[in-house]
This record gives sequence, structure tokens and C-alpha cells, in this order.
Amino acid sequence: MKFRWIALRSFVALFAASSVALPAGSGLAAPEHHHAGGAEASNPAQLGRVNFPTSCAPGVQKSFETGVALLHSFQYEQAESAFTDVAKRDPQCAIAYWGEAMSLWHSLWDHPGAATLKQGWADVERAQAASAKTDRERGYIAAAAAFYQESSSPGALDYADRSEAYSKAMEQVYEQNPKDGEAAAFYSLSLIAMPAKDQEADLANRQKAIAILNKLFASEPDHPGAAHYLIHACDTPELAPQGLAAARAYAKIAPSSPHALHMPAHIFTRLGLWQDSIESNLASAAAAEQLTARHLDGASYELHAMDFLEYAYLQSGQEPEARQVIEKVKSVPGASGADLAGREADFQARYDVELHHWQEAAALTAPRTGRPGWQVTTWWARAIGAARSGDAAGARKDVAKLTGLRTAMDSQYRAYKKAPAFKDVDQQEAEAWLAYAEGKHDDAVKMMRDAAEGEESDGVDSLAMPAREMLGDMLLGLKHPSQALAEYESAIKESPGRFDGLYGAAQSAELAGDSPTAKAYYAKLVQVCDHAAAADRPELREAKAFLAQK
Repeated sequence: MKFRWIALRSFVALFAASSVALPAGSGLAAPEHHHAGGAEASNPAQLGRVNFPTSCAPGVQKSFETGVALLHSFQYEQAESAFTDVAKRDPQCAIAYWGEAMSLWHSLWDHPGAATLKQGWADVERAQAASAKTDRERGYIAAAAAFYQESSSPGALDYADRSEAYSKAMEQVYEQNPKDGEAAAFYSLSLIAMPAKDQEADLANRQKAIAILNKLFASEPDHPGAAHYLIHACDTPELAPQGLAAARAYAKIAPSSPHALHMPAHIFTRLGLWQDSIESNLASAAAAEQLTARHLDGASYELHAMDFLEYAYLQSGQEPEARQVIEKVKSVPGASGADLAGREADFQARYDVELHHWQEAAALTAPRTGRPGWQVTTWWARAIGAARSGDAAGARKDVAKLTGLRTAMDSQYRAYKKAPAFKDVDQQEAEAWLAYAEGKHDDAVKMMRDAAEGEESDGVDSLAMPAREMLGDMLLGLKHPSQALAEYESAIKESPGRFDGLYGAAQSAELAGDSPTAKAYYAKLVQVCDHAAAADRPELREAKAFLAQK
């Protein structure tokens, strides 16, 4: 799936002078500047400030708000435990059962299955039976009911239906309680998470959420949901600058949360701020390992941080550090063997493609798992690696394998009939490079251009080589440097600071005889790689040699 994980970017300035130590044996090098919060990271109180008054017993109020704060930072397992504890201490606290239901739904990356929907509905029924004492609480419970509601006929309500019903219900809660920051936060999240029919509708939802969240962030600057959801709402190329203030604030707001430590990297990645992303994800991975050591679900947060970490290392020329992440992902505590194998395969595929190690990419081995999604990236990389190595026959076989896997994935995904289908940009890219290897150069360029336009109309992935950049690579290989430069420059606008894009633009400008432009891009490449040794990447030595010319 071309590294498509979930649908989100100086980090040292976020913290005070104290530091957090990476766990012993983590396999990840400590950053040059350490993050604060070693004590905070083990203190569950460092989750930000929420104000969610309830009609429950006064003695459970603080615990309930801790659960809400955990929800806002997507610490779902811990949030559920907090709400369950509240319900045990006050069985008539109806809103606690709402919290349990909401802890089951990971709205930005999870389409709950039948078992989860059944459990969530049971929690809603318990909330309804407990008879909440205020209209506001009843509104929250009604919104959860709109999502988890049972249907008279199986499949009549799909994920999109449920998400839309929940969002409309939360809109009512928000409108009826205009001073309720929690209603503003949860309604905004529903807008971001709701499947949109097209990019225009998605942008409208994001902009609506941003307007609400900006007001909340201004009035409650320590609210974890305001900062967190602003980052998610702004996690697109065009909106990313609007999320930078929230990105620089969120980790300070909730330093106990591995996810809060990671989330700024979504904006940092969109803006090409690689060392900031590295700092962010090193801190997140360390905090996630601490969760795992406490027998909580830290592995998923650590793996997500490592995904962004490897990508940032590659874009900033730090090849040995990227290799270190690949080695580390083989043994993340608490992760299943299948997850580790899938992530290792994805990380290795990204490594080989980003570094143009085409023969190595062509020889990649797909992970042994029955889940086709874990294998797609390997066969995508194999197909491109074979094609760019001149092995058209091998590329053709790999494209056929990729096609079969994508068909299987699309068949599985159609269960959510109104949800967007899996993107097929990776399939188009592989087929374009196959045409290139077969000497069908005009067809190859057209196919890659179509892939680029499709990707940009649907939203450029933040952790993948853009198709537009591949089009630049293709045109450069065909000795059309001026055309290649135009494509690289277009790609850089969407995905600034990428190593391959900057180097390709510089190389194209140089070959086209445009020395000033070549100098500007080589200088930018050296700048974004200021933490990498020159010996690590030959392209950096070439850039510095060009810049040294009089």
C-alpha cells in the first residue's frame, strides 16, 4: 500500500532542560538534544487539561476526566481501564459507560468489526439504563448510540453510515452546548474521521474542524484534543503550515502519551522538518517502550513512531540510522510476529526504493503472512526494482503478483461499501515502470503522469515517494532534464525537503545548464542533511563539490 498507514509534523524547543533516557537495549541512538519529561513520562497526570463536568459521584470526577484526556491522545486501552474503574466505583455514572464505548472505536484508523460493534452497543445500553441526569450527558450517549446502533438487517448500516450519524449527533451536542470544549473537540474529530466522498468534501470537513479547533486551542491552550485534532486536520500538503503551532505545543501538553510525543511528526514530515521529526519519534518510541514494560499496549505506538523515524532518517541522508531502525523493528517488545515481519518488509522496501538500490529491491522477500496488505509494498518495490534494473520479464511477474494482491484487498474492503476503496497509485507506478523497462517510453510517461495526478487529487501520502517525483526520475532517465525539473519542482511543493526530489531537481537543472537553480537545490539538499556525514551518501558529496565550484 505504498507505506500508507494512518490517516498526520524545532522539537527541542518544546521541552525544558531535563532529559528522557531511551530504554536500555532500544537499538535507537539517542538524539543530539534530549527531550524533557523522564519523570513526566511515567506520570499519568501529564495528559493535558480537560473540563468534563458530570452528574456522577464527586469522587470519580478526576478519574473520569483522566479517561477523557487519554481518549483525546488515543491511549484507548488506558482510557477504557479508567472508565471501567469509574463505573465500578459509581455504577450509576451513565457517562462512564459512554467512555467505555468510545474507547473501542479508533476512529481515524479502525473500522470496527461485528464483535466490537456488539460490545460498543452493550456499553451504550448500560449507559442508557443508568439514566444520565443531564441533557448534555444524554446527548453524548445518544451520539455513541448513533454509531453503535443495531440494525434490523445485517449490513444495512455500513461504516460510513455510522460515522455520519455519529457526526450529526455530535454536531447537535456541540450546538446545544457552545461553551463545552469537549463537545467542540469530539465533534471536530468526527468531521476529520468521517469518510468523505471526494477530496473537496474532505477539505471542507477539515476546514470546518480547523475553525472550531482554533477557537478551542486559543481558549484552552492545554487541551490535548484541541492540539491533537488540529494536527490531524492539517495533515495534508496544503494545510500543514496551519498545524505547526499545535505541533509545537502538543508534546508539552501531554508528555505522558507516546502518541502525543509522536503526533508533531505528522506536521514536521509534511513541512520537511526532518530532525524535528526524528526528535519527536525517538521520544515517542522511548515512551511506548515504557508502556510495554508496564504490560500496556505500547508496541503499536512504537511501531508507528519507527515508521516515521525511518522515513525522516532517509530524507535527511542518515542512512546508517535508517538501517538501525530496520534492525530494531525485528524485535519490538509486545508486537506480534506477523506485525514485525510486515513492518520489517515495509521498512526494507522503503529503504531500497528511496536509496535507488534497484537490484536489492527486485530481490526482496515478501513476509509470510496471510494478510495481503503486508505483502503489497514488497511486490510494489520488487516490480519497480526489477524494471529499473532492466529486467522487464521479472517486473512483469511482480506486477501480476501485485495485481492479484490488490484484487484480494479490494474484495475484502468492499464490506464497507460507502468507504473509499484502497488507492491504486502503487499499481499504476509499478505498471508505468514496467512499460519503461519494455521500451514503451511514451506510454510509461503518460501512465506515471496519470498516477501523479490521481495521487494529488486524492491526497499525497506523507510517507511515500510521490508519483510526481517518480515522473521526474523517469524523465531524467530519458534525458529530458528540463521536463524533469518541472516535475521535481511540482513534487517539492507538495512534499518539501525530500532527498530524492531535491537531488533530482538539482541534477536536472545542472544537466539543463541552469547553474543558479542547480546551486539552490544542491544547497537545500545539504541543508536538510546537516546531521548526515558526507560519506554516508555519494549524492551529498556531489552536491558539496558542485557548491565548492567558483
